[in-house]
Amino acid sequence: MVGAGGGFVLVPVLLLLYPDRDPEEITAISLAVVFANSVSGAAAFARQGRIDYRSGWYFAGATLPGALLGAYVVRYTPRAAFEVIFSVVLGAIGLFLLLQQAPTGIREPERGERGIVRRMLRDRSGQTFFYSYNLRKGVRLTAVIGFFSSLLGIGGGVIQVPMMTTVLRFPVHIATATSQFILAFMAGEGSIVHLVSGSLRWDESLATAGLLALGAVPGAQLGAFAARHIAAPLILRLLSVTLILVAIRLGLKAAGWF
Repeated sequence: MVGAGGGFVLVPVLLLLYPDRDPEEITAISLAVVFANSVSGAAAFARQGRIDYRSGWYFAGATLPGALLGAYVVRYTPRAAFEVIFSVVLGAIGLFLLLQQAPTGIREPERGERGIVRRMLRDRSGQTFFYSYNLRKGVRLTAVIGFFSSLLGIGGGVIQVPMMTTVLRFPVHIATATSQFILAFMAGEGSIVHLVSGSLRWDESLATAGLLALGAVPGAQLGAFAARHIAAPLILRLLSVTLILVAIRLGLKAAGWF
């Protein structure tokens, strides 16, 4: 529904359910589920005609170096440090999103900016979206998102959607749809690295991810359908409040208070 892939909710759940597993295995399981979820969600949004494929291909390519690096770095991250980092990142994104207002109309970029592209997209219902953004800035930011996505196992959509709506000025519904398309590649890259490195084992880890994906795939279809009937500001508010609540819960656990 919010184009976030679900990893930002799944990782805290896995941390609570499996207190003895290391961050590498937790992120590997989460990324595999996010991959299945994002493929399902992207297919649903493709039928709605709301994916900006031209932008999506650029951003998906930019995620590759960061996704590979993040999957490597998490192997050397202690569990306690991982929980603290995860909590801080989620809380910061949630507060940023809660305080920011998504653009409701066309806002032309400043004159003299380089790398500006303009888009016009018409979905299957006939609704037309006009927007413009800085492609170079988007590629740079997405490369960083790819790193944190693979490091934290969240898929990156929870960062990608706020970045696209507030920094790049995408319409919210186009951002959520295109984010799912990007996530399919971002999570897929990280999952392959974890599979090759052995952190996503063929027995227990992959089986856990497969069972979780059985619920995520139909859930993605339902979320994409719901997104068509929910106002854009409400989507962002739901996402921000959820992030803050999850960050608080995980922070309390990391501090040993819950």
